[in-house]
Amino acid sequence: MNSRHKYDLVVIGSGPAGQRAAVQAAKLKKRVAIVERDELGGSCIHTGTIPSKTLREAILYLTGYHQRAFYGQGYRLKPDVDMADLTQRVNQVVEHERGVVALQLTRNHIEIIRGAARFTGPHSVAVSVPGGEPLDLEAGHILLATGSRPARPPDIVFDGRVVLDSDQLLSLPTLPRRLVVVGGGVIGVEYASMLSALDMEITLIDGRDRLLEFVDGEIVAELTHHMRVNGVVLRLGERVDRLDELSGSGGTVILQSGRRVACDAVLFAAGRRSNVEGLDLEAAGVEADERGRIRVNANYQTNVAHIYAAGDVIGFPALAASSMHQGRAAAYHAFKQAPLAYNEYLPFGIYGVPSISMIGRTEQELTRDKVPYEVGIARFRESARGQILGLEDGLLKLLFSIRDRRLLGAHIIGEGATELVHIGQAVMALGGDLDYFLHTVFNYPTLAGTYKIAALDAYNKLGEQLP
Repeated sequence: MNSRHKYDLVVIGSGPAGQRAAVQAAKLKKRVAIVERDELGGSCIHTGTIPSKTLREAILYLTGYHQRAFYGQGYRLKPDVDMADLTQRVNQVVEHERGVVALQLTRNHIEIIRGAARFTGPHSVAVSVPGGEPLDLEAGHILLATGSRPARPPDIVFDGRVVLDSDQLLSLPTLPRRLVVVGGGVIGVEYASMLSALDMEITLIDGRDRLLEFVDGEIVAELTHHMRVNGVVLRLGERVDRLDELSGSGGTVILQSGRRVACDAVLFAAGRRSNVEGLDLEAAGVEADERGRIRVNANYQTNVAHIYAAGDVIGFPALAASSMHQGRAAAYHAFKQAPLAYNEYLPFGIYGVPSISMIGRTEQELTRDKVPYEVGIARFRESARGQILGLEDGLLKLLFSIRDRRLLGAHIIGEGATELVHIGQAVMALGGDLDYFLHTVFNYPTLAGTYKIAALDAYNKLGEQLP
């Protein structure tokens, strides 16, 4: 039996949450080990955030998508884009990011242990090391950051070629001509909208009556219109009954309504499931729900006080950005016994075509809560920068309180949305109001200047005079 290796913190999982937690603890002069059974960086780098966002940029570049306003809808930088074209760029970015993670961990003297971890007690973890003797680890604190994986319907057989989940998409040898996407959440919308730019026939199926229920309704309406213009067929309020005769040559998706959709492949993007299998949570007394999500308090402690959890494994919002914050906050609390203060304004980014980002309240939420507000709108095509870039779509929407003129929400769809949202985030976090935008000079011509246009629109609706 090997001797027990002792640490201040053992982190299980090296995705955004685990990586940031390990580095934070190391900065506090703690002895840290990080256990990873697969590749450093987790699904964020290898199958999720980084590959999907890189894929989007590769598609937009190779298809000449942003230049079509000037050169016509038939314009293509590369007439026949294949999977090899797309994965070349993805592989370069993934390899670089994996190296960055490894460097950050080794530079902070964090021990990297390759293998599958499981609890053997509240303070002890056993690691099965490939080709080696099992390791026994003991730690004062343990952080679970094992991430999540695509949820799979139990009655569907996935072969990774004709029936696949989002983790398998980039492993396809060729692009299907006709693709059915099942699921109208963030992942389904991202892949359906970006792949439509490749002139694939995309059908998106979702049992709900609208896409992205947490997003402002007007923004969703703009997205829905744009996807339909790009040729995406939306089957909302529909559910899959079964798959019929799907093989290497394609087949048919049968909906519960009786409608039949012919396709070459089906991509299921209907939620995620936490990776907790094999951890033996019961040995440590840690509780999880039916989807594997681990319950935590405001400091990311599980029901066992010295065991923390962060990132996708705890569920919503399951964003790389929020996971980084959660991991760092958990480690800080573990060793400082104090919360790490962050402001409450969390931005959301949806990297579809077009992209969407938002922060704060939606119109629907303000109406429900009977909060009086006014709306300011700026369309990108009406700005000089929008004309220079050839943007035919794009909208920035600001919501202001009628009572005190404070910014309550910023909602953006279009080019650079996930970058532009941070202006609204900063103003909201600092308690800014309508007057900030009215009396601030923005560079010209810029898309950032649409904040001023939207603010002036709201000001005119309020019917007030400049002081």
